[in-house]
Amino acid sequence: MAGKKARVATTATEALKLCWEEGFFRQWKKKGQVVEKLSQKGNHFSDAELGMALMRAPHLTRRGTRGSFEYIQKYPFAAELIEEVEDEGRRKRSGREAKTN
Repeated sequence: MAGKKARVATTATEALKLCWEEGFFRQWKKKGQVVEKLSQKGNHFSDAELGMALMRAPHLTRRGTRGSFEYIQKYPFAAELIEEVEDEGRRKRSGREAKTN
């Protein structure tokens, strides 16, 4: 790990992305497990902020009902895929904005 800078997440979205990059979401995780993992890293986000970030994360999918959702990655982390995913998310958001105007 020498020469590798430690990345610090300042938002719930960034923190979830870092966990995904580490392979944390390879198996189904409940919100409590996500909270525990983030607190180990020193991140303490509000329930609302974390819930919204989990719901909107383009690299995660969820199952269950309100109050008992579980989350898993849609695909494994790969550095070259990051830009594709982010571009896809931007296209979807701009498509929604164009429809509403």
